[in-house]
Amino acid sequence: MNRLPVSHPALDYALIRLRARHARLEEDGLDRGASAVEWVVISMIVVGIVIAVGALLYNALDTKATAVQNCINGANGSTTGTCN
Repeated sequence: MNRLPVSHPALDYALIRLRARHARLEEDGLDRGASAVEWVVISMIVVGIVIAVGALLYNALDTKATAVQNCINGANGSTTGTCN
């Protein structure tokens, strides 16, 4: 084990933790990276669905808002509006 000429308990503890983490990562191999990629793909799909639903809702609300605006404009006599 390579030791530094000057030893400090906190430094020794950090070095032991770092070596343990390195050994654990080597043991896991590529599984950990594959899992992260799967989560990214799943997240992208969910975000895409949310964006699509949001766009559909926006268009539906915009259409109804325009219809209500036309109805209100026709009610006060400023323009000819239609209420459906």
